[in-house]
Amino acid sequence: MTHTRLLLIGTVTTLLAVGPAVARADDGPSVPPGTEASASASVELDPNDPDLKLPDGATLAEPKVLDIKSVVEDQSGDERREDTNTSVTFALQAEVLFGKDSARISAQARARISVIANEIRTQNATRIRVFGFTDNLGSSAHGDVLSRKRANAVHGILEQELSDANITYEVRGYGEDYPIADNSTEEGRKKNRRVEISFPRGAN
Repeated sequence: MTHTRLLLIGTVTTLLAVGPAVARADDGPSVPPGTEASASASVELDPNDPDLKLPDGATLAEPKVLDIKSVVEDQSGDERREDTNTSVTFALQAEVLFGKDSARISAQARARISVIANEIRTQNATRIRVFGFTDNLGSSAHGDVLSRKRANAVHGILEQELSDANITYEVRGYGEDYPIADNSTEEGRKKNRRVEISFPRGAN
């Protein structure tokens, strides 16, 4: 399989983090996926330090932490893996997992989810998020329901594969919220129709 590797830098500012939750898919969004603070500033700066050589009247902006994000996407764009210093996220396009307007997982999709389950074991993750998303075609209400059903379906396979009572799942359907591509083109809509599985990186 051919992969495209990108290196992205995302700015992480002061945002809310989500606490553990039992597996459910009927709650509203907490914070947008992937925007939670992952680290805090490790160095304190004295704004009055003369070595900063700030112009008269200038002040320091709020400190930021820049996460380095490695993104690997297969050539077809069907699957994407994002690694940061704190987490791993897999995004699978809906067409890889389901038939059109369906939440029934195909046999081929089960094999892909099994690979992700093995990575979860490798990372010794005990908190897993499964988020479903759609494009903006059709009604927003329909997208909310479909994305929730698809997230539940992937969650069900992960539970079977991992069979670990110590794992906590957060399962949500976001519908057309939080697109990652332009919904005005079919290529963009295809990227937005996805299920994301994310979990913390292990210490190993």
